[in-house]
Amino acid sequence: MSNISSLKTEQGAKSRPSKGQTSRATILLTAAKLVTIKGLNGLSLRDLAAEVGISKSGLYAHFKDKEELELATIETAAVIFDNEVLQPAMQAHAGTERLKAVANSFFSHLERKVFPGGCFFAAVAAELDTRPGPAHDRVVEVLDKWLSLLKQCILDAQLHGEIDAKADVAQAVFEIEAMLLAANFLFVMRNDPIHLTQSRRGIDNVLARLAVSTAAKKR
Repeated sequence: MSNISSLKTEQGAKSRPSKGQTSRATILLTAAKLVTIKGLNGLSLRDLAAEVGISKSGLYAHFKDKEELELATIETAAVIFDNEVLQPAMQAHAGTERLKAVANSFFSHLERKVFPGGCFFAAVAAELDTRPGPAHDRVVEVLDKWLSLLKQCILDAQLHGEIDAKADVAQAVFEIEAMLLAANFLFVMRNDPIHLTQSRRGIDNVLARLAVSTAAKKR
């Protein structure tokens, strides 16, 4: 019994994050939120340390330099985006239902201000588009995955007979992404949910334009 108790104690200790891990997670969550307001370039170690409530030297106990902090912040934001936007939408049926679920999850994370400056990746993509390096490359990977998801939703909708098989998938993805980005920008600027509603209508209009006609379904 003592061996079993000892094993359980060891397993429990392993499952609980250490003080250092908890501190690092707090720093990265704070950094991810600040980046959507100040940008990666504007993310100063002094401001971050003050926001978290530690010394500047305390940050260097977790990150050797600003580049490492930036990359870790991007990874943290990717995990949050996956949990808040991507995973909830995966419960919907593949096709137009999932596409609308993805959009609604995206709008929901804006409305709930998961990040105070709107979509993290919309913010950093605009900042990093002309700045080569590891941070740029990682953000491109995340955005490619996002666009691939939108594309797959359209392809699945074609497979299920919801969208015309001859529809231009790349153009549809471009239009839908443009409306999501516009909704993000305008909502953050004006804090008016009407822009989210307009984006929803715009996406519905795209899908309606691409939908298989009733006559074609009867053939």
